[in-house]
Amino acid sequence: MAHRFGILRRFRFNLPQRIAAGLLAAFLLQGLWVTSHQTLSSRDYQYARCGRETWETPSPLAGYYTTCGNIRDGILAYRLAGLPLTLTVLAERGLDVFRKPEDRLVQPGGRASMWELRHQIADVLLLLRLPFLLAGCVLGAGLWWVSRRLYGNWGGYSALALYCFSPAVLRACLSPNPEILAALGIYGGVYTCIGVAHAMQGPRRKWRPRIILLTAVFGIATAAHIAALPVAAVLGLILMLWIAEGHRGNALPLVLLASGGALVLLFACYGFSPDAFSYVFRSADGFLWFSSAPSIRFFSTFSNAGITIGAGASLLLYFGLRKSRYFGNTAPLFCAVVLFALVMTDAPGSPWIWAIPFLLTFIGGVFADAYESERGRMALISAGAIVVLQAVLCLASLPGMV
Repeated sequence: MAHRFGILRRFRFNLPQRIAAGLLAAFLLQGLWVTSHQTLSSRDYQYARCGRETWETPSPLAGYYTTCGNIRDGILAYRLAGLPLTLTVLAERGLDVFRKPEDRLVQPGGRASMWELRHQIADVLLLLRLPFLLAGCVLGAGLWWVSRRLYGNWGGYSALALYCFSPAVLRACLSPNPEILAALGIYGGVYTCIGVAHAMQGPRRKWRPRIILLTAVFGIATAAHIAALPVAAVLGLILMLWIAEGHRGNALPLVLLASGGALVLLFACYGFSPDAFSYVFRSADGFLWFSSAPSIRFFSTFSNAGITIGAGASLLLYFGLRKSRYFGNTAPLFCAVVLFALVMTDAPGSPWIWAIPFLLTFIGGVFADAYESERGRMALISAGAIVVLQAVLCLASLPGMV
């Protein structure tokens, strides 16, 4: 019994965790404010309709999993968008037993359409967006955990603060889409690969929990976007080979094992429908190419000025200070550079959004090194000014997201 609750007893909600929770609460409040001023779009209707079909009536047409046809990017976003609505409809059907026949949400033998639901269920728009806002909070919590573990409290604060006031991340959470889910899967997958590589230096009994976690995270990436698993697996494998000294021969088999388990999870997301699942392998939608346009557009956007200044300063410090050029800073920089250069050639997708958590991790790491230098106080003040600038620009951009 003591061992079972050991992890809970070790958890502490002290000042660092409270500050991180406050920043994530600010992120969530921004998203809720924008959501309260939005209206339902045609994209919302598509995700709501097809998302509900994945839970309630899959495979209504021969050869297709939903009436949306073959899902080109990833099924997880549709399932998450439809789940709150499906659960709400089930709850309302239960309450229909106690209502007058004319007041029931779903008449006997009928099915409530999205057009009917928007008039009969309160907060449909919030229900559609809440899963993606929560995914953004989970990604922010993961960013905080990684940054704080690598760089200490102040490095974690710097990375998380810039994340919570990133208009690009907020925008990705304010409509049903696979980008924030793919970012979560890739970021978690890469750092879990690093964790597995570190575990290889210890006894084999410590490998299993990390491999299971890696399979689950790869499963999120696979179901989120058609191109996310190859990207996460390749980046994770490269970093594993970098640090798994004496065990490099195990790196590829472990990544392949986790990738195979992720495909099983993807098969489950398609309701174990072989035809729908096979489309993942029959389409050319997962092809990637290289372009500098996304990174130029991101860093030239005025609302990202704080992040741009922070990235520029971090690069100068990284190349100027020898102590900053170590694996903990180089790994996220490498991943950010690769992801910012990728573009989708057919299916919709924005790999530059997947790069943002790695970029902010790199900024937090280099800033943490600067805080510990001889001019640490000046570095802390400068970083604080960058965070305040980014927060102001993000808050000023919120009306434009409506």
